[in-house]
Amino acid sequence: MPELDSLRGVAILMVLVYHGFFWSTGLTGLSGFAKLFVRATSCGWLGVNLFFVLSGFLITGILLESRSEPHYFRRFYTRRALRILPALYALLTLLILTGFPGRPYLLVSFLYLSNVAPLAGITVTYPMLWSLAVEEHFYLLWPAVVRKLSSGALATTILAILIAEPAVRTASFWFGLRDGLSSYTWLVADGLAVGSGLALFVRSTWFSRRGLTQLSLGLLAAATLMATLGAPYGILTRQQLLGSGLQLTIFNFLFGGLLGGALLLGSSQWGFLVNRTGLQFLGNISYGLYLVHWLAFYGYDAMVKAHWPALYPSAGRFGVIVLRFGVASAVAILVAALSRHYFEEPFLRLKDRLA
Repeated sequence: MPELDSLRGVAILMVLVYHGFFWSTGLTGLSGFAKLFVRATSCGWLGVNLFFVLSGFLITGILLESRSEPHYFRRFYTRRALRILPALYALLTLLILTGFPGRPYLLVSFLYLSNVAPLAGITVTYPMLWSLAVEEHFYLLWPAVVRKLSSGALATTILAILIAEPAVRTASFWFGLRDGLSSYTWLVADGLAVGSGLALFVRSTWFSRRGLTQLSLGLLAAATLMATLGAPYGILTRQQLLGSGLQLTIFNFLFGGLLGGALLLGSSQWGFLVNRTGLQFLGNISYGLYLVHWLAFYGYDAMVKAHWPALYPSAGRFGVIVLRFGVASAVAILVAALSRHYFEEPFLRLKDRLA
């Protein structure tokens, strides 16, 4: 399914522009086109939620297709460990050895606890790691669920998650527990559930292209309707009660509909629309790029501040901000591509042998 690499490319590009522009500099001192452009990048944080939907689809598909095979758990966990851990642990080790701020946070990240570190009073210093913790928790728990439940019971479980998560987020907001509404695993699992539901549907006996078309359009219509009707009541911001519970639901439905649409287009004469070489390249290196891109921005800032202060991307200097994005992104993409080819691939080639 090469079209999914295109979606990965879209997701990592969203994250890259978000951290390179809005997250780093905000709108202070900007006007005209520069302000409009940076404001547009403010939605790039949703790239992580697109990753969650994709992950739910791909991982649940793998589990469904292998749940009757021997050594189910050993094969899955070995293959996941070889895919995820080498690059992650290499990054964490590098950050610790180079004195990157927040050693306690980096240490708990080895144990997949980065997204709950604030509960222990630990300061977050490398913000990309929280979503990896969510993914790891999913990998740890979901295989047992898929293995033990029938397809009907699994569908019921997925539906229950989709209903419960907005309610839990709303209750958290109502009782003043507003930190972590978009990062704690028990508050963002519905993105993974949307992808999991699609994976279950396309492997069911009642699957058809027409059915997938209807489901995808239904998800897109639901997202559009919720956003349109709820916008005056704060559904698009987590700073209001309605949005605290349903903002993420809107985008999870949106991405679920886009995923279904990409699958349909990718397996049709219109496949060229979703099989884009540049996006697929970014999708292929997206894991490494997600890991290192913030370090590239951080390193750029430290270097120019020390040696070329005129190039430091301070607020309002749009040209310098664009230069920083171009240089740091190019370095991050290069490092991610080299990592994929020379560091990650050797571990990936061990999957079948060790599993």
